[in-house]
Amino acid sequence: MKLISYRWEGLERIGAVVGDVVVDLNAGLALLDGQTGLLAKDMTHLLEQGDDGMQRAGEVVRAYMNALQQDPARAQAVACPLDEIQYLPPVPRPQKILAIGANYRAHCEEAGVPVPSKPIVFVKVPTALIAHGVNIVYPRITKELDYEGELAVVIGKRARNVREDEAMDYVAGYTIMNDVSARDLQRTEGQWSRAKGCDTFAPCGPWLVTADEIHDPHALQIETRVNGEVRQQASTGDMVFSIPRLIAHITEGITLLPGDIISTGTPAGVGVYRQPPGLLQPGDEVAIRIEGIGELINGVVAERL
Repeated sequence: MKLISYRWEGLERIGAVVGDVVVDLNAGLALLDGQTGLLAKDMTHLLEQGDDGMQRAGEVVRAYMNALQQDPARAQAVACPLDEIQYLPPVPRPQKILAIGANYRAHCEEAGVPVPSKPIVFVKVPTALIAHGVNIVYPRITKELDYEGELAVVIGKRARNVREDEAMDYVAGYTIMNDVSARDLQRTEGQWSRAKGCDTFAPCGPWLVTADEIHDPHALQIETRVNGEVRQQASTGDMVFSIPRLIAHITEGITLLPGDIISTGTPAGVGVYRQPPGLLQPGDEVAIRIEGIGELINGVVAERL
């Protein structure tokens, strides 16, 4: 399933994308023998329900598909056009966003840094999150704004001291992250909290694709375009550390919870290392496409004085 957080008619909702419509998972309970109630108040709440929540969401989608054939008006009452919604980040309020540095060999080469022997983990604060279609704000504190297209993993259940061979059992699904970075701050401040954590520096979306829909997350094509020009093009198979390795490494000391996000690192082709540099400017548009997931698109605007 493609699970989505969105706003429609003034209300924040969770849904499933079916073709060119979004099925409201809470309203859709009415299609299950007239049931009512609340499937989940938000995406985190749905993920906290584990397999039961996913099974229930799948039942709503199947009921919608059946109703389309037998009672279209009833089906249409619980859905809305995808092109009319306001996107929200797939998990609007995660407790943690953990990102990985230098996780593609070619990116290490372009940056002139050694391939790490262990994953480099840093934090992107949740207030940096924005959705598909929302503008990245170019803040006044930087002169070097850059993009990083990344595969992001969404955790589905509490994870602590997880072994690599069981780590994929803790993955709810996948989405796309743009690890927006202020390169001058990253270079001069010695740590990356501000450089990668400013407001709007974590575009994420457009939705969450459940793990069962992705046969191999290490064999996906990832492409970043700026104003239509291809800047990054690689396979997630080029990652230095696999998703199971990242989960095992992180959970040695940090408990992951449902809805937490791991952004798995970026391939070569970021703006700062291009010749000449291809850093972002107000008016630019960044589009990141990952095979099997979709496309995350965000504009860039200058911070208002």
